[in-house]
Amino acid sequence: MIIHNENFNIEQIADSGQCFRMNKIGQDKFSVIAYGRYLELTQIDEETVDFGCEEEEFHKIWEKYFDLTYDYKEIVDHLLGGEDDFLKKAAEYGRGIRILKQEPFEALISFIISQNKNIPAIKTCIEAICKKYGEKKMGGECGSVEYYTFPGPEILAKASKEDLRELKTGYRDDYIISAAKAVFYGELDLKNLTEGTQEEAVKALLEIHGVGNKVANCVSLYGLHHIEAFPIDVWIKKVLKEIYNDNFALERYQGYAGIVQQYMFYYMRHLQGAVVE
Repeated sequence: MIIHNENFNIEQIADSGQCFRMNKIGQDKFSVIAYGRYLELTQIDEETVDFGCEEEEFHKIWEKYFDLTYDYKEIVDHLLGGEDDFLKKAAEYGRGIRILKQEPFEALISFIISQNKNIPAIKTCIEAICKKYGEKKMGGECGSVEYYTFPGPEILAKASKEDLRELKTGYRDDYIISAAKAVFYGELDLKNLTEGTQEEAVKALLEIHGVGNKVANCVSLYGLHHIEAFPIDVWIKKVLKEIYNDNFALERYQGYAGIVQQYMFYYMRHLQGAVVE
C-alpha cells in the first residue's frame, strides 16, 4: 500500500533513537517488528512510502503506529516561522521524523535496557531477548522472513537473572524482572497511564525499580505517546548547554515538546558527526 506524506521519512525515524526494532535492509528499504507483526517499507521518494502490507493491516496497525493522522507539518511550519535559528535548522533537517506509538511494555523494557548502552548494543540485547522469550513467526511479502515477537510481562516476570545476564543485559536484569512483575501483577497499569497525563505517567514510572527520570520520560514519550514529554539524554544536554546556555524556554512548546526534542536530538547528533553510536 502506497501513502503520500511530506513529513514521513523512514530513515530519519529509524535513526531517531526511539525504536530499536527498525532496521535498514536495502536501498531505501526498512523492516520493523511491532505488535507481533513484521513489516517492510520502501521510501520511494521524499513524500511517498510503500507499505508491504494489505490496506486492512495498514489501517489496523501501521497507520496508528507511525502516527500518520497527526499533522506534523503544522509543527514544522510553526518552528520554521519562529525566531529560534537552531530549531529552524533542526526542524528542516529532521522534518520526516514522527513519534511512534509503540507498545508500552516493549518501550518500558527497551529503555530500561538502553541505560548506558549504545544503540547497536541495545538492538542486539533486545533481539536476543525476543529470540529466547518471544514467539517465532514468519513474515514478509513472501512469508519467508523469520522473526520473533517481543515477550509480554507474564513471560519476563518469570525470567531468571542468570538467563537475562547471558543475553548481555548486565545489571539491568533485576530492573527488567521488577518492571515485568509490576506490570504483570497490576502494580503498574500502562493502559491507564496512556490515558492519563504526562506528569502522572512519569510519577508512576519513577516508582519502578531501576527507572530514573530519563527512562521515565522516554517511556512516556515513545511508549505512552505523551508528546509533551521531553527526555534529556547526553545529546539533549549538549543542545541545552551549547546552544541555549541552559536557558531553553521549554514552556513555549507545551503540548508538543517531545517532537521538538526529536528534531533537536536528530540534528545535533548528525551535526557533530555521530550518525552511529
